[in-house]
Amino acid sequence: GDVLGDAYEYLIGQFASDSGKNAGEFYTPQPVSSLMTKIVLQGKENQKGFTVYDPTMGSGSLMLNVKKETNEPETVRYFGQEINTSTYNLARMNMMLHSVPIANQDLNNSDTLGDDWPTDEPTNFEAVLMNPPYSAKWSAVKGFLDDSRFMDYGVLAPKGRADFAFLLHGFYHLKSSGTMAIVLPHGVLFRGGAEAKIRQTLLENGHIYAVIGLPANIFFNTSIPTTIIVLKKDYTNRDVLFIDASTKFTKKGNQNTMEPHHIKEILEAYTNREFIDKFAYLADFEELKENEFNLNIPRYVDTFEAEPEIPLVDLAKEMAEIETELAGTKSELLAMLEQLTATDSETEKELNAFKSLLMNKEL
Repeated sequence: GDVLGDAYEYLIGQFASDSGKNAGEFYTPQPVSSLMTKIVLQGKENQKGFTVYDPTMGSGSLMLNVKKETNEPETVRYFGQEINTSTYNLARMNMMLHSVPIANQDLNNSDTLGDDWPTDEPTNFEAVLMNPPYSAKWSAVKGFLDDSRFMDYGVLAPKGRADFAFLLHGFYHLKSSGTMAIVLPHGVLFRGGAEAKIRQTLLENGHIYAVIGLPANIFFNTSIPTTIIVLKKDYTNRDVLFIDASTKFTKKGNQNTMEPHHIKEILEAYTNREFIDKFAYLADFEELKENEFNLNIPRYVDTFEAEPEIPLVDLAKEMAEIETELAGTKSELLAMLEQLTATDSETEKELNAFKSLLMNKEL
């Protein structure tokens, strides 16, 4: 079986956990990988020759989840690209230890945004899974406006934030019947400028299918909350399902993790596409438009907990009880003060002033 592969993944996970910041670049926590994979495989669990693509594959662990979730693990074909050579070699080793035949894997060591790949058939895939580096820098040179990956949007992702460049690259390589799931920071949901224009175009074309807010502190390299954006090419309703899963976690040490029951709950809400109080909301296109295509989750999923209303009669009764209690306390205090004697005229003056204050003050 995949005993060696699982052991290798465990080691990668441990390394990512111990070394923090840099390691997160090549490792997506298992619960997040599992949720994303279940989403892109939905309805295609029995498909032979399923193709999956990850253009920022890191160690390849995210793609390899398909092998665990499909009923046809031997026929899955993996396509991945990675810019860092040593990380690319980690992915090759990972594939080998998971017994993926050479014929079923096509991995490339190159810069995804700079060098579009693959350009030879197949160029489109059943599933695209991505956890790219967040808010990375890229060249964003004007020539990219003629690049078939970006030309339909009229603008480019900003130089200092390549998030949408990665998203559009992955989306370009998605089959019309496929599903894409990408993890990004929440900023992509509401930032303005070029990013807002790209978001609007995607929404007008009905390409954003769901937005799932994940718990904070779930990744090894960042404590910032992240979101899974699910995209489809052939969806025509132009509505978007919002899920606020920010509270669906268990604390383990200094990390948060999602348990299988959390994933099941999120997946059920994703499948049903119905309103669930404080958890899920289906926004139609008109509402998205009214919100100027801002996809910030709290605009749609209201998690506000109202203070319980206190009946006026109960409140008046409680106030009367407090007043009675205060009057009793005041009497006790005066009785105690009566027993006090001053040793000099200055102290006596202060004591009398305090007594008269207590006598006259309405407590």
